[in-house]
Order: sequence, then structure tokens, then C-alpha cells
Amino acid sequence: MALSPTKFMREVRSEVAKISWPTRRETLITTALVFAMVALAATFFFVVDQVVGLFVRSLFAGGI
Repeated sequence: MALSPTKFMREVRSEVAKISWPTRRETLITTALVFAMVALAATFFFVVDQVVGLFVRSLFAGGI
């Protein structure tokens, strides 16, 4: 079962032609949404970490 490089490249071109590429605007919007969600998640986990840290510090400070 030998594969011809020429046939392979034709098939690759055929498959690439079927791809629906996003527009520049769609790419920018999606990128902005990803950055916004990352910032939101980072802020959320920072606040939760601070609250848990405050609770743990007060828990151990009262026991000593």
C-alpha cells in the first residue's frame, strides 16, 4: 500500500479548502473574550484566596 506524495498533497489541499476560517473580526472578538474570562477567573481566585487566607490566619491567631 504505497502512498504517492502527489496524491497526498492533493488530498490535503482538498481538505484545507473545506475549512471555514474565522474572519479577522471574529478572531479579535474571541481573543478579547478569552482575555476577559482569564482576567475574571484570576480576580475571582485572588479574592477567594485572600478570604480563605484571612480565615485561616484568624483561626490560627486565636489558638496561639
